[in-house]
Amino acid sequence: MARFEIPTDYLTKTLVDLLNTPSPTGDTEYAISFVQGELESMGVRTERTTKGALLAHLDGMKDDKPRGLTAHVDTLGAIVAEVKSNGRLRLSALNGLMWPTVESEGVWVATRSGRQVRGSIVMVNGAAHVNKEANTAARNADNLEVRLDERTGGSEETRLLGIEVGDFVYFDPRVEVSASGFVRSRFIDDKACVVCALAAIKALKDSGTTAAQRTTLLISNFEEVGHGGMDGLPADLQELVVMDMACIGHGLRGDEFHCSLCVKDSSGPYSKRLSDRLRDIADRRGIDLKTDVYPYYGSDGSAFWRSGGRAEVALIGPGVDTSHGYERTHLDALVDTAALVAEYLVED
Repeated sequence: MARFEIPTDYLTKTLVDLLNTPSPTGDTEYAISFVQGELESMGVRTERTTKGALLAHLDGMKDDKPRGLTAHVDTLGAIVAEVKSNGRLRLSALNGLMWPTVESEGVWVATRSGRQVRGSIVMVNGAAHVNKEANTAARNADNLEVRLDERTGGSEETRLLGIEVGDFVYFDPRVEVSASGFVRSRFIDDKACVVCALAAIKALKDSGTTAAQRTTLLISNFEEVGHGGMDGLPADLQELVVMDMACIGHGLRGDEFHCSLCVKDSSGPYSKRLSDRLRDIADRRGIDLKTDVYPYYGSDGSAFWRSGGRAEVALIGPGVDTSHGYERTHLDALVDTAALVAEYLVED
């Protein structure tokens, strides 16, 4: 039976707040500051890395086998690639964005001055009464554009709004929490795991429990582009538990109601000993942990190893439906993930 009560009200509220805080890769300051404030309110010491990631330091009963946790706060998104002659914007995707899933989405264009300009993503020449190919044309960076909610008919008028190439574009997350426990939003990957880590630490703090080993939490901010996982972690780390969304799909065991453990992804297998230890902890504490192999997936654990990290690495996370689209998970999966992390932190 689990030893810690996960604060579900805190978990839910904090997740909604974080999901509503924009943090596309390369523009994560708002979200990093939010998470830093949550940790410092619990009395956890934090610091920033040169690249803008967040490190949090938990004291341990021992210091002979230091541990690490990591989750990433950066998300998919886009930046302005061109101010077009018609005053609209061509975008460049930040990594694994699936263009068909963002057509008709509301956006904010964040200008260098701090002003945010409202708009939406629409099909180029998208009127069905004008373009007979509008229904069948490919949805991609060339055929979708940002239509600004300002009176602009040319590039110079758009530039007078303060918009320029390189401005980040924030997609509406459209967060909803249902009475049945579902959370539906963009960017649950990986903000759900960030909040699970916060809830696990809060559970320890509320119960007056100290972690078994000195532990460093890394909230990385460049995972989506592959170089977040080594940023500032101690050289003497012995174990690293990576928290990232769990895949759901054909041939996989995971679902939206459970925490999953990935034993292998596209970069190869994770550490068998650490993965087995997490499975043993889950068994002892009544957590129904699902194990899976992900065919098209990489994590900050992969980046950690490729950067020379020597610690054992395991990967866990809540099941998330339609990853990189309009995602969904369930509170049960979040609670199980937070509970497993809390139990791991105190396991000797």
